[in-house]
Amino acid sequence: MINTDTAAILTTDFTVRTTATTTVTVSKSNINSIDASEASTTVNIDLISNTGASTIITITTDNSFVNISNELTTTTTSPTKESMTTRTSPTKEAMKTITSFTTEAMKTRTSATTEATTSKITATKAAATTLPSIIPNIPSDARWAQKGKTVAGSHGNGANTNQLFWPQGLSIDDDQTMVIADYGNHRIIQWKMGEENGQILVGGNNTGNRLDQLNGPTALLIDKKTDSLIICDKENRRVIQWYRPRSIAQRKILFDNINCWGLAMDDQRFLYISDTDKNEVRRYQIGHQNGTVVAGGNGKGSDLNQLNWPMYIFVDQQQTVYVSDRDNHRVMKWDQGTKKGIVVAGGQGQGNSLTQFSHPTCLFVDTLGTLYVADSLNQRVMRWPKGAKQGTVIVGGNGQGAGEYQLNWPTGLAFDRHGNLYVIDGGNHRVQYFSIE
Repeated sequence: MINTDTAAILTTDFTVRTTATTTVTVSKSNINSIDASEASTTVNIDLISNTGASTIITITTDNSFVNISNELTTTTTSPTKESMTTRTSPTKEAMKTITSFTTEAMKTRTSATTEATTSKITATKAAATTLPSIIPNIPSDARWAQKGKTVAGSHGNGANTNQLFWPQGLSIDDDQTMVIADYGNHRIIQWKMGEENGQILVGGNNTGNRLDQLNGPTALLIDKKTDSLIICDKENRRVIQWYRPRSIAQRKILFDNINCWGLAMDDQRFLYISDTDKNEVRRYQIGHQNGTVVAGGNGKGSDLNQLNWPMYIFVDQQQTVYVSDRDNHRVMKWDQGTKKGIVVAGGQGQGNSLTQFSHPTCLFVDTLGTLYVADSLNQRVMRWPKGAKQGTVIVGGNGQGAGEYQLNWPTGLAFDRHGNLYVIDGGNHRVQYFSIE
């Protein structure tokens, strides 16, 4: 997959030769499908010569996924003003918790100029996995650095590839690459650790409901088996699947007319979707439209068989469903086949004590059954050991702000395989990294 900030204009065909003497031709017609030898997955390119008709490139390989780049340059064009006029703000209903949005921050932004730039071509086949596949063994007494490090965004809200705009869901792969649901920019963006700019994987073509567009994505899964992305396209009220390579023929709507927010997939490849209109979580077999209610579904309320604005979901190997029940300020656990849930964290009303939440959002459960929750309006991430009556603050909790020790509406969290913590700091339009100690 060739990617620049906008669009690359290719004027020649390229021949890529692997160290295993396999020859791959890269041309305008097949630029989105690059293969190396069967034994190789990552390629490092050195430019050898340009024969006029083709450019010969020598590559070496290792055992990662394909990551092809070279120093050939192409002309790219920044988005025009006309192409950027439909970047819309989150709707009032979808973003009820984000009441601190200022009018200025949420205005539609347009590109002021159009200029030609020179860009490095990069072709990437991202490491595929069904998330959450990384469930680290985190010690029960683990601690994390309190000073956060910004690893994505933090250049104000914007649509450039070094910016985010009210990001929501987050996934981390084995090499610490972040895949982010960039809600306000209507795109899925991939960000490699240590890089200043991300790479747009899906959307970014203004807001809309075409198959090449998104409208306020909130969650995503990366499915290894099908080499695809499954995305909660919230404001379009649908769940879509994007296969690689990227083409219209490789995109489809899995489910529509659903006010989705969170997604999860279990080991049996059942898909779980939270619906904030129906206050329920349903389990679906992909390819079948009629799902089974596995949590809630009894109207909005605070009884044990009810939910009130369910957001994110986690499903363990026993198909136990954990739900962040946002407006009930609690996390619910629903064992397989049960009609009522169990309150496993919060449920003591809205507040900032260690027994309370204020609009919990994303959640994660480790191998010990310890629960981690982004407590959005308390500007903190909390840990609740299995069976605990109260939690502890592991990062944040230092007031709302943009400092290194602060958070501003945390909306997502994830761990890498080492146990390092990544937090989507939504109101600061960034992702913060907290190393495990």
